[in-house]
Amino acid sequence: MNKYLKILFFALVVKPLTLIMLGLNIRNRHQLPKGGPAIIAANHNSHLDTIVLMSLYPLSQIHKVRPVAAADYFLKNKFLKWFSLNIMGIIPLERKARKSKDELFFDCKKALENEDILILYPEGSRGEPGQMAELKKGIYYVSTLVPKTIVTPVIMHGLDKSLPKGEALFVPFNCDVIIGRNIEVVDDAQTFIDNLKDEFEDLSKFCLTH
Repeated sequence: MNKYLKILFFALVVKPLTLIMLGLNIRNRHQLPKGGPAIIAANHNSHLDTIVLMSLYPLSQIHKVRPVAAADYFLKNKFLKWFSLNIMGIIPLERKARKSKDELFFDCKKALENEDILILYPEGSRGEPGQMAELKKGIYYVSTLVPKTIVTPVIMHGLDKSLPKGEALFVPFNCDVIIGRNIEVVDDAQTFIDNLKDEFEDLSKFCLTH
């Protein structure tokens, strides 16, 4: 990742674009993690989800925010691979690889040990527009890799209408970004996932674009 290219991209492209083109209703922004090791656990309906979440951070911190993204999609051609690794600073995840959990999430652990802030989508991939898919337990495993990792739930709504799945151009649309309080990383994976799902449901009540 090139720290300075990333700062330039967000300063000159992402922040002006999100400010001008998207009407963001941001609630509880102060509850975003200010340092790592931390995980932002968000629902996922649009490619805009990642850049909107990253745009909430000041430029001085943007290099510490690392989206975890599917290697089979974001590394599929040379340009997208270069952009994803050098500008967005993604941590590629080989979803279809036959690896142990330790191998699969090795780079996530390194990033958390480096006190980075990961963006993780517990649904695994973009689901149906406006619908929450089943949450997977991978986020629980990542949250236990490094002691004192905090997990902050975020619910977003409306971004799937600004950039629908399969579209290349986005249209102005009001969108919600509701940030919750950190949730406890308990000893049981299913309890953690149930608590995260409950938190998503509670946060969605504050969305104005339903």
